[in-house]
Amino acid sequence: VVKAFEMEIIPARRIVAQIGDTLTLTCNTTGCASPSFSWRTHLDNPLGGKVSNHRTYSTLTMNPVSSGNSHPYLCTVICDEKERKEKQVKVEPYSFPSDPIIEISPSSVAGEPATVICQIPDVYPSNGLEVLLKKDGHVLHEKNFFEDWSTDTETKIVRYKFHPMAEDIGKEITCVARLLIDDTDFEPKERTSSRKLNANFGPQNTMITASPGNSPMEGDSLNLTCVTQSNPPPQTVWSKYLAEESIQHLIKNNVLSIPHVHFNDSGLYICEVINPVTNKTEKATVDIIIQGAPVITKLSVEPSTTVQEGENVSIQCSAESSPPPKIILRRKSDKADMGRYGARSILLPSVTFQNGGDYECVAENKFGNSRSEITLNVKYGPRNTMITVIPTDALKEGETVTMKCTSSGNPAPVISWKKKKATGESEKISENATLTIQNLKSQDLGLYECEAYNPFGKEEKAVKLYVQARLEEPDQMIPLIIAFSSVAAVAVPAVAILIYVSRQAKINGSYSLVKALRLKV
Repeated sequence: VVKAFEMEIIPARRIVAQIGDTLTLTCNTTGCASPSFSWRTHLDNPLGGKVSNHRTYSTLTMNPVSSGNSHPYLCTVICDEKERKEKQVKVEPYSFPSDPIIEISPSSVAGEPATVICQIPDVYPSNGLEVLLKKDGHVLHEKNFFEDWSTDTETKIVRYKFHPMAEDIGKEITCVARLLIDDTDFEPKERTSSRKLNANFGPQNTMITASPGNSPMEGDSLNLTCVTQSNPPPQTVWSKYLAEESIQHLIKNNVLSIPHVHFNDSGLYICEVINPVTNKTEKATVDIIIQGAPVITKLSVEPSTTVQEGENVSIQCSAESSPPPKIILRRKSDKADMGRYGARSILLPSVTFQNGGDYECVAENKFGNSRSEITLNVKYGPRNTMITVIPTDALKEGETVTMKCTSSGNPAPVISWKKKKATGESEKISENATLTIQNLKSQDLGLYECEAYNPFGKEEKAVKLYVQARLEEPDQMIPLIIAFSSVAAVAVPAVAILIYVSRQAKINGSYSLVKALRLKV
């Protein structure tokens, strides 16, 4: 059985090929021993490929496929130079190699125009391209290139300008590109790319939160957080107003932490936020009041805690707390209030030794109280120097006499004894406060001087000793006793004698009635 002459072209009728790939068209025959093959394009354009003839088939290979291969290709077969047959296949190149590239104009600021740019690289044919721009799934813009008859691959660009708002931050802008070629099964027909919207804005709605609150207790930890809306995140600078209207710069951080607050941490704190991109600045303030029991910050004596009698002295007490403290300043020995409330200092003009002692400052409020003490040490010279002689009645030879000298002063005075010599000069005889004379003799009579001394002065007192001579016969004491008795019987002379004795004792510092009577009788 002889087969009839037949031919076929593979693929048949239509082929869609990606630019850059390799495509081979095959022309087969049956029923012909010696076929002759030829290839040509519509309007005899260049083949754009390589022909390879074999005994029963011929191939046309396009390597790589280009946009120039967009033609109907016709294969002609002549069998034994008698019979001729032709068939054609349409080659449709396309290019859709990668996802779109999406950009948003840099440094866009919320409320100001921003431009979205979507690029579709190396697309062909352009007249099948459709592009959508979406924001969170909602179409912002749509464009097609159905009237674009470009003959080669091109990068197509879609631009769209819009006004992003602060609430748009973080939303996705998506570019959807579709290459629409009818009745084809190539993949992908759709490519997408997305980018989050990053508009710059702020700072705005800046505020400070305080934890545990605006009025923490002393010793608590305090965290101040500066909260704002800004993109990009702002620079944060903390500062604090000082009393002299100056500003103390603290840290560059959105959280200011004070582990253990003190009263001097009270004040007005400022948070300043700066967006370097938008070049905008915003401030927020918070007034912090530290509460707690009073703390005495100063208890002092001016010019010094040790002063000399006669100087002007100021005692000062200061305390801090919230609520403000009640302050009591007093001397502990008498508990006398010397100042209250706003009177934080007391003046002692021309201070005396009686003003010396421990002073107490008490500060209190509803949360508690605190106390502090300071000692005022008043230096003064010797005074109130006194001499005590034992025995106190008339002295007699052979007795023991003790003379004690006392004196007050700060520092304690140094006591010494001197005795007047016959020449009128004084001779130091003791550096003890107590002078003891044993086996009293007539040569011990005379004027004794007690001197009290310290760096701030000296004071002297004197006493004159008169010694009653010892009588050989006891009976000779009788006239003296009789004299005292007879004097006692006469009222007026007795009064006169007593007055005279008293005056002589004061004048001479003498403890001897014998001498006084002897002068009178």
